[in-house]
Amino acid sequence: MTTFVDRVELHVAAGNGGHGCASVHREKFKPLGGPDGGNGGRGGDVVFVVDPDVTTLLDYHHSPHRKATNGRPGEGGHRSGQDGKSLVLPVPEGTVVLDRSGEVLADMVGAGTTFVAGQGGRGGLGNAALASARRKAPGFALLGEPGEERDVVLELKTVADVALVGYPSAGKSSLISVLSAAKPKIADYPFTTLVPNLGVVTAGATVYTIADVPGLIPGASEGKGLGLEFLRHVERCSVLVHVLDCATLETDRDPLSDLDVIESELSRYGGLDDRPRVVVLNKTDIPEGKDLADLVRAEIEARGLPVLEVSAVSRQGLKELSYALARLVDEARAARPAPEATRIVIRPKAVDDSGFTVTRLDEGMFRVRGEKPERWVRQTDFNNDEAVGYLADRLARLGVEEELFKAGAREGDGVAIGAEDDAVVFDWEPTMISGAEMLGRRGEDQRFDAPRPAAQRRRDREAERADEDAALGEYEGFDPFE
Repeated sequence: MTTFVDRVELHVAAGNGGHGCASVHREKFKPLGGPDGGNGGRGGDVVFVVDPDVTTLLDYHHSPHRKATNGRPGEGGHRSGQDGKSLVLPVPEGTVVLDRSGEVLADMVGAGTTFVAGQGGRGGLGNAALASARRKAPGFALLGEPGEERDVVLELKTVADVALVGYPSAGKSSLISVLSAAKPKIADYPFTTLVPNLGVVTAGATVYTIADVPGLIPGASEGKGLGLEFLRHVERCSVLVHVLDCATLETDRDPLSDLDVIESELSRYGGLDDRPRVVVLNKTDIPEGKDLADLVRAEIEARGLPVLEVSAVSRQGLKELSYALARLVDEARAARPAPEATRIVIRPKAVDDSGFTVTRLDEGMFRVRGEKPERWVRQTDFNNDEAVGYLADRLARLGVEEELFKAGAREGDGVAIGAEDDAVVFDWEPTMISGAEMLGRRGEDQRFDAPRPAAQRRRDREAERADEDAALGEYEGFDPFE
């Protein structure tokens, strides 16, 4: 059963925002006590976080669809909906988050590093929050926004200081087992190592991590064997160690040809030319291996590469190897630029930035793009005329109608708000924007024009009392002898 996965495709969906509530407070003798609809809750985010206890992406391989919870809708009585819970997805250190096109979205290095892969949708405002001096009792509420959905690719790149590269069965896993406390699987057949193994080595005051890269054979950079799957684990390593088998049983192989093949594959993969190299001639405890090491050592050193002869069985040369690698690791760490504190960059919008654009598509068709117009359209309930009128008011205040005039729009032209796949299209009427004027004067609630029996009875009683007072006044001023 597969226990190590270092690349997965994942579909993440943030939670949708809850709808706002359109409610009117009602109690005895107060048929219209004012709007009291609460706001909808915000949808939960999808967040990746580096967890040191996680070493594989196996969980996401088995369940590649992840979704955060939705926000709850608002309720009457000024009760806002509950926010959705964010979905926190732990990933190993060294995970790279990419989109489907291969663009890097985040490089997750360092315990606790987070990346929000999907933003939860905003909750819609209830009619209590929409009330104003002009619109005292809105009969509508805003809809919640949908959460962000996207497909991402997670790639795990091992974070290690030293990488052991070489042919299968060259002895990389054996070296890790004797240099560190790691216990990889070791056998005398090719492709014993199917996953990168990590070990921690202590050499004096230096502590560093060492990893082997399995499955490098001719053509590995083009997808042959396991090399293409694991070459990415070399990218973060500061030092490369060529482990050459001096006691191979294959007649068509020798340490020099193995070195040339592995270097060729690393060069084709790219980005590794600046890493310092060390050549390790392994299995020199065997007489034939020792003789072969003596033959090739001078030629390898002539290429400018340091050479060390070791044996994982007799532990010959291991101490010298660990300290030599420690020196290279210290030099690489010293050459790294000092970490800088994260700078907070504030980019204010330009004064003349309207926040939207109007584009003429063809004769009689225009498209409006912008964060605010598109968000307002998503939040509008088009089955409610008053909500449509409110949208028209917002677009007019933003200046969309004015820009349409400037772009040459005429009565009856089509106007699309949003992207091509989910745009809202309507016929533009300058004197009746989206049917808002069908509601009467904007900002008024037509329900107040309906008959109110209690108020009418009160007015009738006041009129009768006024008539009685007038009649009594006339009687007191009457003189029968005149």
